[in-house]
Amino acid sequence: MILKELVERLGGTLVQGDPQWLVESVSACEGAGAFDLVFAESAPAAVQTLAGHAGVVVLKPGVILSYPHGKNIVEAAHPRLWFAQAAKLIAPRPLATGVHPRAVVSQETVLGAGVSVGPGAVLESGAQVGENTRIDAGAVIGHGVHIGVDCHIYPRAVLYPGVTLGDRVQVHAGAVLGADGFGYVRDAATGAYTQFPQQGTLVIEDDVEIGANSTIDRGALGETRVRRGVKVDNLVHVGHNCEIGEDVILVAQTGVGGSSVVGQGAVLGGQVGVADHVHIGPGVILGAQAGVPSGKTLTNKGLPPGTVMWNTPARPIRQVLREQAWLARQAKRPRKEMSGQDD
Repeated sequence: MILKELVERLGGTLVQGDPQWLVESVSACEGAGAFDLVFAESAPAAVQTLAGHAGVVVLKPGVILSYPHGKNIVEAAHPRLWFAQAAKLIAPRPLATGVHPRAVVSQETVLGAGVSVGPGAVLESGAQVGENTRIDAGAVIGHGVHIGVDCHIYPRAVLYPGVTLGDRVQVHAGAVLGADGFGYVRDAATGAYTQFPQQGTLVIEDDVEIGANSTIDRGALGETRVRRGVKVDNLVHVGHNCEIGEDVILVAQTGVGGSSVVGQGAVLGGQVGVADHVHIGPGVILGAQAGVPSGKTLTNKGLPPGTVMWNTPARPIRQVLREQAWLARQAKRPRKEMSGQDD
C-alpha cells in the first residue's frame, strides 16, 4: 500500500516525503528497511528511530524540531495507534482455501463466499458461516451456530450449539464458547447436587477477540452477552448470564462469576476474581489479583479517571497502600507499646 493511501485512510499529516512511497510492512526500529513503517512517541525514541533505516516514521507533532532529509515522516496524535491500524491495512488477507477434504461439514450447513475450513474441523447441521471466515483444523462448530463475516476460528476451538458470533470475531486455539454454566441445586436431605437447567444462549458481538483456552458459558435460561470490541486474554473464564460491556479488557486468569455485569470500558487485570451477581461500573480499573465479593456494586464515582482498584475487597489503590503502610508500622511497634501494659 502506498503512503498516501494510508494517510487518507487513517488521518494524520504527511509532513515530509513521497506520497507514492510503497509501505510493505511494519517493523521494530532495529532491522527496519526502506519499505518498512516504524513509530516513536517520545523525543529520545524519535531520535533513535530517525537514525535508523526505516523508510516511513510516524511521530507525534512537534516531538522533533527538524527531520533528516530523505525520510518519509507522518505526524499523528497517537503514533502507536496509527501504527497498529496501518499494520492491519498492510497485512495481506489470507487466500481462501475452501473446504478441506478431511473436514466434516453437514449438508445443512450454510457457508458464505470465501469461507475456509481446515482439516478435521466439524460443522454440524444448521450452522451458518459468513463470507471470508476461516475455521482452522480441528475446530468444532455446533448445531445452529451463527458466525459472521471475516471471523477467524483457530485450531481446536469449540463453539457449542446455539452460539452466535458477530463480524470480525477472533476465537483463539482451545477456547470453548457456550458450555454449560456452573449452576447446581443442593438437596439438603441427601447432600446431592442437581444441575440447574443450562439451556440459554451466548452472543458475541462484532470485533471481539477471545484468547487461547478461555471459556465463556451460555446463559442458564437467558443469555450471556459479550458486547462489541471486548478483548479477552488467554485463560479467562466468564460465567453464565454475564453481560460484558463494550470495549472491556479481561486479562489472563481473570474469572467473572455468573450473572455479573461489567460496564463499558472497564479493565480487569490479571487474576482478578469477580464473584456472582456483581456489578462493575463503566471505566472501572481492577488491578491484578483484585477481588470483588458476591453481590457488590463497584463504581469509580467520585474518583479521578484512571483510578485503579486493588486488593480484596477491591478499593482505591492509594487507600490500600496507606492501610498496608499503617499495618507495617504497627507490626514494628514493641508489643508492650501496642498493648498499653506490661507483659
